[in-house]
Amino acid sequence: MESTSTRPRILIADDNPQGVELLEAYLGELDCDTRTAADGEETLRVVEEWLPDLILLDVMMPRISGFEVCKRLRGNPRTKDVAVLMVTALDQPSDIDRAVEVGTDDFLTKPINKTELLLRVRSLLKGRMYKKELDRALAHFQNIEQAAGQPPGTTQPPQL
Repeated sequence: MESTSTRPRILIADDNPQGVELLEAYLGELDCDTRTAADGEETLRVVEEWLPDLILLDVMMPRISGFEVCKRLRGNPRTKDVAVLMVTALDQPSDIDRAVEVGTDDFLTKPINKTELLLRVRSLLKGRMYKKELDRALAHFQNIEQAAGQPPGTTQPPQL
């Protein structure tokens, strides 16, 4: 179910209630809707039904790790473009490498610095917004091509 709201949707996926509370408080400065999930399976379920713009994803969660959640999201055509910011206590270069391998967009080590978190969240949300606008524009051009009876991809967008 796609959002009709212009407010960004952020899912906080963390099994630590204090960590969730802190992230919710930090995100309170943003004009966004938030939901939470306490483990990997719940995270995947919430993503499927709510389709957030951004997930703040803890790595070490019960049932399914954040690494596996991210990998599954990237493998699903419906969720492959959801922005993922891994937020974790893991801080070894190999952890960051693994996060990149499974498709995270960014990586933030706990304890969280509020300013750094908000900067990264705003940046990721801006990128997600631009991607949605581009997808809408491409769909519009495809509709124009179909209405004109031309094969998709043959009409060039106007030069500015």
